[in-house]
Amino acid sequence: MYAIIQIAGKQFKVKPGMVLNVPTLDLEPGKKVNVERVLAYSDGKNLEIGTPELTNVAIDGTVIAHGRAKKIIVFKKKRRKGYQKKQGHRQGFTQIKVEGIAPAKPDTKKKVAKADAEVKAETKPVAKKATAAKKPAAKKAPAAKKPAAKKAAAKPAAEKADKGE
Repeated sequence: MYAIIQIAGKQFKVKPGMVLNVPTLDLEPGKKVNVERVLAYSDGKNLEIGTPELTNVAIDGTVIAHGRAKKIIVFKKKRRKGYQKKQGHRQGFTQIKVEGIAPAKPDTKKKVAKADAEVKAETKPVAKKATAAKKPAAKKAPAAKKPAAKKAAAKPAAEKADKGE
């Protein structure tokens, strides 16, 4: 059994009993976390994928601790310019223990499906209206024609005739 969730802008694959590090959340250690964005759920036999999320699956967890990850070195350099810059960064995280993945009871799935069917029945597709007789488009005056280019081959032939060749 597993679920794919979205928390703090990132997606995680979680299983019951798993401990995961997520970007820092504003919760105290020991507080309960309820994940609302469940994108997919699998019970080992069936896979449910949300569009975009599932409303019939709940993920319960507990905040264990807050911490900071290993330092990451950010080094910038432009060769032959004398420019070097070294920075370090430690990203904060919140450790969460996933206590359970609880799919909703089958009755609620049917209710949700019925509610969706009712909404679809209420919103009937709107038929396109027949357009009124269109006005004929105004005819444009033809563009002025460009003068034809003079033929270069005609001149030499006339010159040859004059010379008597």
